Amino acid sequence: MKRTIIATIFLVLVAALCGLLIFMNVFFDKATAQFFANMKQPVVTISAEELKPTTWEPGIEAVGTVAAFQGVDIAVQAGGIVKQILFKANDRVKEGQLLVQIDDAVDRAGLLSAKTSVSVGQDALDRAQQLLDRKVGTIASLQDAQNNLDKAKGQLQQIEATVDQKAIKAPFAGTIGIPKIDVGQYVQPGTIVATLQDLDTMKVNFTVPEQRLASLKIGQPAKFGLDENNLNFTGEITGIDPKIDPASRLVTVQARVANADGTLRPGQFIHVRVQLPAEPNILAVPQTAVTISLYGTYVYVVDKAPPPPAAKEGEKPAEGAAAPAPAAGAAPDLVAKQVFVKTGRRSDGWIELLDGVKAGDMIVTSGQNKLSPGSPVAIDPSGTPPMGAVEKAGSVTP
Repeated sequence: MKRTIIATIFLVLVAALCGLLIFMNVFFDKATAQFFANMKQPVVTISAEELKPTTWEPGIEAVGTVAAFQGVDIAVQAGGIVKQILFKANDRVKEGQLLVQIDDAVDRAGLLSAKTSVSVGQDALDRAQQLLDRKVGTIASLQDAQNNLDKAKGQLQQIEATVDQKAIKAPFAGTIGIPKIDVGQYVQPGTIVATLQDLDTMKVNFTVPEQRLASLKIGQPAKFGLDENNLNFTGEITGIDPKIDPASRLVTVQARVANADGTLRPGQFIHVRVQLPAEPNILAVPQTAVTISLYGTYVYVVDKAPPPPAAKEGEKPAEGAAAPAPAAGAAPDLVAKQVFVKTGRRSDGWIELLDGVKAGDMIVTSGQNKLSPGSPVAIDPSGTPPMGAVEKAGSVTP
């Protein structure tokens, strides 16, 4: 009997304890759910722009190589000892300016002798002609005199050419490079003296896919720049290769660009953008507004927050739960909606939106890294929210 009473009491205590645990779990779960349901997220300060149709300026983008419009390696034509170097590195030289003088003392002595031979040959020819006119000379003597004169003139011209070749001059105006020879050095024909480049005007060689060939024409304007986002040089297309590379399916294009300040140098890589006709009524946003994820490409659109659900009749918040936030007085809150979009072309930091949004939508342009779908937001009127700016709930201004 005693054991039965003890067992009954034990079972009653266990049942009471289980009931208490079940009641507490249900109570706290409901209280927790009500607390989080009534708690508002902090408002994130962002910058946003209204999406408006704009004029799109499409272009063909490529990377090219800069080359001087005129550029040569000046080489020795007649060997000898270097007597004078009349330029310094990076000098601006004029067309025909003397750059290097090769010792030509022996050649000039030969030049004097050759001139004397020409003079003697001319006198001999004149005498032979006079004798023939007086009928005391022969035609053969006249022809021999003419041949000797022609030979002397040929030798004179050859020596004059050698003397001229030993005076190395600039073939065109430009910037001369570092001397590659020294005074007193013996140089042979073909030895490079220096490089001469006309840097006032440059040419840019680049390639485009064959599909874009129909969009190109001679004289078409183009922009160039050492930085993709700073195309501060302008020029035009001057040549299009008539043959397409069968391996790469690319066609080579050449353009000319002014380089008055000398910023561009031969051999540099340069970004190219060939201008195409403008297209109106295109929806585009800054590239910073578009986010690419594993699930797709999306933007955040600012919209009015939906009204909070009304409490069910007779439902009361659990004891200890947070009270609902008061309704916003002047205007409803704003939230960020995640909208997946289809993108198109890119140009100068902008990207075309083909689907998913419409004109008039307010697109978040910065601060979206702090957002999640449904996040309350406040638009910064200055357009640039401070780093990490998060306002307290209830302070949103639509």
